[in-house]
Amino acid sequence: MGKGLTNKKQLDVTGFGRDQEELPEIGSGFLDLRAWFGFPKWDGEGDDPRPLELELGSGKGTFLAQEAPLHPDTLFLGIEWASQFYRYAGDRMRRLAMGNVRMLHADGVVFIRNFVADASIRRFHWYFPDPWPKARHNKRRTFQEGFLRELHRVLTPADEAGAGRIHVATDHLDYWQWMQEHAAKVSDIYDIEPFEPPASAGEGELVGTNFERKYRKEGRVFNGMVLVKR
Repeated sequence: MGKGLTNKKQLDVTGFGRDQEELPEIGSGFLDLRAWFGFPKWDGEGDDPRPLELELGSGKGTFLAQEAPLHPDTLFLGIEWASQFYRYAGDRMRRLAMGNVRMLHADGVVFIRNFVADASIRRFHWYFPDPWPKARHNKRRTFQEGFLRELHRVLTPADEAGAGRIHVATDHLDYWQWMQEHAAKVSDIYDIEPFEPPASAGEGELVGTNFERKYRKEGRVFNGMVLVKR
């Protein structure tokens, strides 16, 4: 890692980052995530004027930095467990004055299960999650039937504009096979569609993250799918 990523004194997430230690106790109820952006709670009437999308595992924040400016009326929350990457991404959003992006340092599975309300997330972006390649560690993989059912709870209904969807991608062949198997286990609540690159992806890119650009040069194969809420 470069010095700018490891020197925490140079990174300022003020106004753009929130640490897990700032979250209320588990069991205290769901959070009004719009308040983190300075917007009032949606009353549920008509179309949502500020739909919320969530990225699981934002890394350095490249996807959010590229995608969010293209959708100024959409709110984006990026969750990152690695503290250094969270701070780097939060500082990056601050420097870029990304008013529709916030970063959270937390375990995404725990956060969604305990703090995210039903039908409140328009879309999930889930790019290149840790494959935990050793067989004895496979149980740590986040893409599993139980979590997919939890995401179904918090997703808004699907529509032709792209709501109610989980976009997932990986470069790990064994994990890709695992994903397909677990997606099949939730076919009662999701339809599976081909992956759709985000608007910010470059020509020939699946997503356009730092990770993809680095390893595409090595000839790695990337796969993805979209799970659509029924």
